[in-house]
Amino acid sequence: MEEMRKIAFETVQRACLFGTLAIFCTMVGMSFHAQLAFQTGGTLTMLMALILIYKAREALTKDYRRTEMWLYLPKDFRPPEAYAQWASSTVLRDTYLTFALWTSAVAIAMWVVALLFGIFGVS
Repeated sequence: MEEMRKIAFETVQRACLFGTLAIFCTMVGMSFHAQLAFQTGGTLTMLMALILIYKAREALTKDYRRTEMWLYLPKDFRPPEAYAQWASSTVLRDTYLTFALWTSAVAIAMWVVALLFGIFGVS
């Protein structure tokens, strides 16, 4: 089960890093106006958190054999078929929700920075 958690963490982390790269590039494109850049970054990051929550919900019903985690899991560490659907959906759901929580915190931090820029008139 720990090997499944490790691989699930790596696959979700990789997907989140690609999303973060896209958000960062968008923010750099708006760097001429710092408040707008952070508002956009916060909004896009919250959108990423909502997508992660959706994926967590979807993980409960998705066939375990069609997940990226299952493909990367060595055959020695794969659970028996009777247990595999429950184990993989539980691990993926927990991992998605963990990343959604962290992503939400980052979005809130970006909105706070945008608010501070607005209060102090920094652009």
